Amino acid sequence: MKIDVRTVGAFAENCYLAVDEASGHAVLVDPGDDGARIIEMVKTNGASLNAIWLTHAHLDHIGAINAVRAVYDVPVYLHPLDLPYYERLSAKAADMYGVPWDQPEAATRPLAEGDMLSVGSTSFIVMHVPGHAPGHVSFNAPGVSLSGDLLFAGSIGRTDLPLADPYAMDASLERFATLPVATAVYPGHGPSTTIGQELETNPFLSGRARALKR
Repeated sequence: MKIDVRTVGAFAENCYLAVDEASGHAVLVDPGDDGARIIEMVKTNGASLNAIWLTHAHLDHIGAINAVRAVYDVPVYLHPLDLPYYERLSAKAADMYGVPWDQPEAATRPLAEGDMLSVGSTSFIVMHVPGHAPGHVSFNAPGVSLSGDLLFAGSIGRTDLPLADPYAMDASLERFATLPVATAVYPGHGPSTTIGQELETNPFLSGRARALKR
């Protein structure tokens, strides 16, 4: 499995392309802006795009969906609890921040906890991890997590936004921290990291690591 990335838009959001190198099948995760650059990433990899997967529906994660779908007619996967953002709240946020907005067409495939999604021979399991957003999910495969804005290198996603829930975030981090320590985490912003690195150094997780060692 190859994970390529383009950092896009005013919010420096990471859009990922997960490619099964044996088959060339691929999915895009969170195409947030700069549609032309994202399409170039797919073409440069020689990938056959099968779907768009969304970790959540904040404006910086969905803004290039229409541009991508104009070239690749693929389904969009989203947890239903994030439909308020997808359908109207992200447009309002774009207006508030003064950034251009292209309202995406309706999401076509609902996600749920425990769903299994495949990219070639690799299977990803959907983990519902609300807190930053009510329908936030991560896509987890052996050794890899595409985690959106749940966990960053040294930090976590904001919980002061509309529909965010700090108590749900704490529970989601508790679950996420039980993934194998070698798991590579590809976040929605900033550099990649690992579960083990964050357990050791992230102030939001390091207390959990100390508790587990007792």
